[in-house]
Amino acid sequence: MTKTTVLTGITTTGTPHLGNYVGAIRPAIAASRDQAMTPYFFLADFHALIKCHEPERVAESRREIAATWLALGLDTDNAVFYRQSDVPEIPELTWLLTCVAAKGLMNRAHAYKAAVQENLDAGDRDPDAGINMGLYSYPILMAADILLFNANKVPVGRDQIQHIEMARDIGQRFNHIFGDEFFTLPEAVVDDRVAVLNGLDGRKMSKSYNNTIPLFEPEKKFRKLINKIKTNSLEPGEPKETEGCTLFQIYSAFATPGETEAMRQRYAEGIGWGEMKKELFEYLNEQLREPREEYQRLMADPGHVEAVLQEGAEKARAYASPFLQRLKAAAGLGRFI
Repeated sequence: MTKTTVLTGITTTGTPHLGNYVGAIRPAIAASRDQAMTPYFFLADFHALIKCHEPERVAESRREIAATWLALGLDTDNAVFYRQSDVPEIPELTWLLTCVAAKGLMNRAHAYKAAVQENLDAGDRDPDAGINMGLYSYPILMAADILLFNANKVPVGRDQIQHIEMARDIGQRFNHIFGDEFFTLPEAVVDDRVAVLNGLDGRKMSKSYNNTIPLFEPEKKFRKLINKIKTNSLEPGEPKETEGCTLFQIYSAFATPGETEAMRQRYAEGIGWGEMKKELFEYLNEQLREPREEYQRLMADPGHVEAVLQEGAEKARAYASPFLQRLKAAAGLGRFI
């Protein structure tokens, strides 16, 4: 049976929160256990350097994210779990792809265009002010991440579809120039059923808005954050709408369908906001208790996490290294004998 290769990267600039878990981590954990797939999950620490020049933050985020995924049960026997920076074939392939990628294609990248527009809107005479080459050529590094492992499918949000299309374009260009079907052309996978959670202020949960609820906060702080979630002024006993309610949205993202319907009825009966926050805290806290303890154990044992990542890097390089040698030979960079 031919397995499907699925690849996902996690940028290492923040602490994993409830929204990350529901939107990316939970489906990835499930995929890691699917024997019909060869899943590649990596800490995208090269990508982190594009916008974050705080070494301590990047280093801590790498540890937190690795420990989080392992604590939640990532199957590292089936999945390949590694740090991007531990696979030197990735930046090497990035250069090969840079030499075939069209500048015009990079000019059309959404992130670059948005940065240029921001400068123009601010009245800056230099449209490229403050834009580094990391941001500009980000799609090529992402293409290398994907193409190096011949990923068939790449789960992404809608805002990332363009980057998968660019990876296809760049891969096709390399194939055409050097005369062989070296690269599998990846497909973007967008699952509209995956929940996007709101944060403390009702906007999308994001570190950019500083409104997140970290996944493994200690109980006291976790309770305080739940209590800070924004609600309306309806009193206990008054029927409440579940639509647009952050408390209900978070609860239903973790609860069973039956539990969700029971809570919907309690909203209709007028559950008080204080009671609902207490219910939400207790429900989530119980679900997260065991993985939180495992997370704390892993954070206190960086040697174990390092060993897991090094083993993952070895698996990744076992595929990447011979493949890169083939690509280099095709481009005229092979050995003489």
